[in-house]
Amino acid sequence: QVQVVESGGGLVQPGGSLRLSCAASGSIFSINAMDWYRQAPGKERELVAAIPIGGRANYADSVKGRFTNSRDMGKNTVYLEMNSLKAEDTGVYYCNAKGWGLRGGFDAWGQGTLVTVSS
Repeated sequence: QVQVVESGGGLVQPGGSLRLSCAASGSIFSINAMDWYRQAPGKERELVAAIPIGGRANYADSVKGRFTNSRDMGKNTVYLEMNSLKAEDTGVYYCNAKGWGLRGGFDAWGQGTLVTVSS
């Protein structure tokens, strides 16, 4: 069983920054990707950052140039660095981890962390 936990959300003013963390744990042999999604109020969940482990991340057009990622795979953790935040970045941010574990392939979601951008 693989668990994914996000953290780092909160209230931030427009133009501010936040760093979200996504940590995967459990019986993990390897992780292929740890992607970030967000769901704004009243909207569908959307992909924000596709992060293939060992590869280059791809970002949604709406966040390009403002969001970046860093990784500590020794801890099975990916960070989403969010800068120049806008009100439209508000939402619940979810991490999705895919890879291989003791029981075969896994596709695990975290519970989400709320980001609110408001003055």
